[in-house]
Amino acid sequence: MREISAAVDIKAKPERVWEVLTDFARYPEWNPFIREASGAARVGETLTLRMFPEGGRPMTFKPKVLVAEEGAELRWIGRLILPGIFDGEHRFALSAQGDGTRVVQSEKFTGLLVPLLGKTIDGTVENFRRLNSALKDTAES
Repeated sequence: MREISAAVDIKAKPERVWEVLTDFARYPEWNPFIREASGAARVGETLTLRMFPEGGRPMTFKPKVLVAEEGAELRWIGRLILPGIFDGEHRFALSAQGDGTRVVQSEKFTGLLVPLLGKTIDGTVENFRRLNSALKDTAES
């Protein structure tokens, strides 16, 4: 198992951050990492996400939403081929901080390929930071 995370403080209420984060149709307007997204932020729904990692090839994933608590948490799980090969549980945790929101974006990787994909996993942290920065700019505007 391997876990990575990146946090950002946003000068906007959790409801505003949630609104930006879950408006998948508008991702192409602001999101540098997940540039294409569709689906609904509802438990059990399948999303279609096209990720553009910096310095890497675009990838399309179809994760299943595990948690969708408005203004608090969005979590999904994506799998490569079959469960147990390479699974990623992605989480956005939102918490009120005074007049703003702290967002912690994290991912827990499990499966047989995790030891072989260490460099790829480590490089993903920078993509999280880019997404967090863009989320901050968009939610604050």
